[in-house]
Amino acid sequence: MDPSEPRIEIFAPFGEAFELTKKILFQPFDIGKWFVIGFAAWLATFFNGAGFNYRTWNRNSDWNWRSQAHHHGAPFSLHDMPPWAIPVVVIGAILVLALITVLIWLNSRGRFMFTDCIVRNRGAIAEPWREFRTDGNRYFVFSIVITLGSLVVFGSLGFIIFIGWYWGNPVVPVALLILIGVAVILAALIVGLVIHFMVPVMYRQRCGPLEAFRAVWSLCTAHPGVFVLFALFYILLCIAGAMIGCVATCLTCCIAALPYIGTVILLPVVMVLFAFPLCFLRQFGDPYDVWAVVRPTEPPPPPAVPPVQDASPPA
Repeated sequence: MDPSEPRIEIFAPFGEAFELTKKILFQPFDIGKWFVIGFAAWLATFFNGAGFNYRTWNRNSDWNWRSQAHHHGAPFSLHDMPPWAIPVVVIGAILVLALITVLIWLNSRGRFMFTDCIVRNRGAIAEPWREFRTDGNRYFVFSIVITLGSLVVFGSLGFIIFIGWYWGNPVVPVALLILIGVAVILAALIVGLVIHFMVPVMYRQRCGPLEAFRAVWSLCTAHPGVFVLFALFYILLCIAGAMIGCVATCLTCCIAALPYIGTVILLPVVMVLFAFPLCFLRQFGDPYDVWAVVRPTEPPPPPAVPPVQDASPPA
């Protein structure tokens, strides 16, 4: 390791994030500020499960729909559907896609808003919404492209598995299918890790998503071990946060599972998890320090006063 390079820590940034959360939320405690920051946190994290909502599947359900059809009559056919069903399904699918698109857009804008609330230690919605409008919209377009690409990749993999199961004969050899699945999952984890740091880089450098992706990718390839340790520790923190969320849900009679309300109740946990990557990333220098945008700069030195020249006429 180059002795001139800074030492990258894993646990120290978590301690910084914990102390920062105490300072923002409790020193002093302001209930109005708490609810405002909670709204920004909800927008920024509702796709990440920050409310720690959970869902239980019906274990008594039978997923073998072919056997169900065999025991209960003829298999389902599109000809059995009423004429109005197909338009209703199509319109419903369009509405669901539109809703998901709006949620992704709000989430993209909310990430910058919540980052700004943490960096500037304030509860603000309107000002960061306007200031980071362009950055949020560009990140939204990038998120849509990544989402569509993920749907195509995982949808194709799932379709191959379904066709092989339906026909009773694998389309692709099982060993090769498992290898492809593992490779796809590892690639998704790596891309997800890089995307996790894109918003802080865009916030600090005011650059586009592609530039931020390349910058974070360069850091990951230059320090792979450090980022692997960060990812493992962050997963443990998320598991601990989910356990706290489950306990809070039980203690509040499922009130903590409500949208926005749950984020407000669990705001200290949400903020620590969100601030930890910010504190971790700032160790790589000023271009990755989000607090550099509010750091006071030294005033420029006063201009030098030229010496006074004696312009009196000679005696």
